[in-house]
Amino acid sequence: MGSSASKNTEEEEEGSNGGGGQLYVSLKMENSKVEGELTPHVYGSVPVIGSWDPSKALPLQRESASISELSFVVPPDHETLDFKFLLKPKDRDTPYIVEEGENRLLTGGSLQGDARVALFKLEGDVVVEFRVFIKADRVSPFDLAASWRAYRENLQPSTVRGIPDVSINPDPTAVDENCPSESLELDLEHYEVPAPAASANSSLVYAADNAENPRSLSASGSFVNDNTPKAASSSPRVSGASVDGSPSAKDMNIIVPDSSDSYSASGVGESKSVGILSPFQLRDGQRGLFVDRGVGSPRLVKSVSASSFLADLKLDAQIKNSMPAAAGAVAAAAVADQMLGPKEDRHLAIVLVGLPARGKTFTAAKLTRYLRWLGHDTKHFNVGKYRRLKHGVNMSADFFRADNPEGVEARTEVAALAMEDMIAWMQEGGQVGIFDATNSTRARRNMLMKMAEGKCKIIFLETICNDERIIERNIRLKIQQSPDYAEETDFEAGVRDFRDRLANYERVYEPVEEGSYIKMIDMVSGNGGQIQVNNISGYLPGRIVFFLVNTHLTPRPILLTRHGESMDNVRGRTGGDSVISESGKIYAKKLANFVEKRLKNEKAASIWTSTLQRTIMTASSIVGFPKVQWRALDEINSGVCDGMTYEEIKKNMPEEYESRRKDKLRYRYPRGESYLDVIQRLEPVIIELERQRAPVVVISHQAVLRALYAYFADRPLKEIPQIEMPLHTIIEIQMGVSGVQEKRYKLMD
Repeated sequence: MGSSASKNTEEEEEGSNGGGGQLYVSLKMENSKVEGELTPHVYGSVPVIGSWDPSKALPLQRESASISELSFVVPPDHETLDFKFLLKPKDRDTPYIVEEGENRLLTGGSLQGDARVALFKLEGDVVVEFRVFIKADRVSPFDLAASWRAYRENLQPSTVRGIPDVSINPDPTAVDENCPSESLELDLEHYEVPAPAASANSSLVYAADNAENPRSLSASGSFVNDNTPKAASSSPRVSGASVDGSPSAKDMNIIVPDSSDSYSASGVGESKSVGILSPFQLRDGQRGLFVDRGVGSPRLVKSVSASSFLADLKLDAQIKNSMPAAAGAVAAAAVADQMLGPKEDRHLAIVLVGLPARGKTFTAAKLTRYLRWLGHDTKHFNVGKYRRLKHGVNMSADFFRADNPEGVEARTEVAALAMEDMIAWMQEGGQVGIFDATNSTRARRNMLMKMAEGKCKIIFLETICNDERIIERNIRLKIQQSPDYAEETDFEAGVRDFRDRLANYERVYEPVEEGSYIKMIDMVSGNGGQIQVNNISGYLPGRIVFFLVNTHLTPRPILLTRHGESMDNVRGRTGGDSVISESGKIYAKKLANFVEKRLKNEKAASIWTSTLQRTIMTASSIVGFPKVQWRALDEINSGVCDGMTYEEIKKNMPEEYESRRKDKLRYRYPRGESYLDVIQRLEPVIIELERQRAPVVVISHQAVLRALYAYFADRPLKEIPQIEMPLHTIIEIQMGVSGVQEKRYKLMD
């Protein structure tokens, strides 16, 4: 494991203090003389080790007859890891035996003091000596995220209270059979309630309209620059200059950005690497490097002689709906370790490339939502929005001909202005800009690279689709949704015009072969495809690749609900692991009936819960679907405040109460978590939800569901702690090609 950090990772650490890296910590104990009734354990600082309570100490796993081992991953900038070893007898009445001496301290990967021996005093002053091996190596998060096989061979998932991070089909916890049987009326709409105004109904709005508003335009929608070529807009589909809604000069509110300002982003440099491979993979030989990323997930393969990754996404029927492997889910958690990547990635431009109707805007919107949710300052700049505000919405296909110099000049102008706006925003502190346009020629892409030189790092994201059925569907969605055809009364005429526009682009289209790029080939169908990755390095680009490999457009619902009312809910206490109340048991029955009716034709659906008994009990009445327990879905850890009411916190810990009231998003309970911590540990759950092609029912807790809901609804991070997440209510998120829609069902008051 000591050689596992890639060369790229070491270079990033030197320039950015290890930003985005991980520490892989391995603890081993060796003694061939101790009988099997004494099991080595470790306990220590929360949350990495788990608890200072010896009864919750983590066991070291038997590696050989004489060696036991425990390993885990932590961020490199974690606070000092404080821990000790202990021996736990099989006989529960026998006290634990804690090692002699001072606590062991691990800070930034460096161990303080002698780490070679652990001494234990047994009965009769017998001293037992263990040889101890403690190692902390830096590992690239991209390597951990990509190399599931290496993870399964080298790392072990941590456990808390004997519960693994992910359990598939665990033994159900029975609900009291005396609970009254509550049924639902056949009409589920009877229970439907209105969603909040700021909800996930993004499918009702054209995705490009949600992109960033152009700075270079007035509030009324006109460009400052009034040197538009006359012929550029000379071929509207509807005659008459007033139809396009362009305002007169007197309505302009002139805003001129200073393009002379120079900007240089620190840490920006050209990467010379081609992809990233973990040295672990060399064990598979040199014929081709195979990286197994978990059950049912794509395979990532790199030919030794090739200059790009190829992700073979062909999924057979048997693995399409497979549940996530525990090891894979835990390894995915390693990706969510830092809110910011290395300095070279803090100004990153993702430039979309592709023919019209290939899903560019949908992909841009989805990636923007994901990065914002993780805490990266991200904005979506859609060049089509600039064009419509500058030249109106009535441009015919002739406007997009390559042999129309006025049209080419007009389209180049709006692309340049959008790029200037994006760079200016980055200069003010923005991190990731998504530049959404066809960018279908080398000349256009060279212009963008020249504008970005010394200011931000560009990665081209090309979407390619060869499925005529999907292209036809996208064309018809475009005519229905795009403002370009809002005034076209003849639907089929709009389709013909768009086909002509598409043909104009196809004649001059040049696939990306320059610079750093990601190619998504035939991935929108959900039935397979490829991802090609060239000249990509760094933490954040690797994270983006990881997300794109797992995303698809297969329509399916995701149902979010809190557990049934618990006894701690009744008492008004935080945290805990209490059972559900009588009211909660009734909800469990109603939920089971709802799921049976709503998903009666979805045999591949699954039920996800936390590891806390109130969610497991709520799910226990649901039959016929596999159940998965995720430790990542456990409620926010309230630390020393666990089990207290908010009144008790206010009375006994007024400073903590006030700190939480002022900033619930960033406030971290003493020895507990903040909402930002919850978001980081939920990233593997989001990745698996994106990867699933069948419906999923998530039964979890208020803080966790607020964070999950914010991802789908694209709510700002600062709003997460205030999102309404009522008990006994189901939130159905419908994911599909046209965006995300929301329904709410209230089964009980």
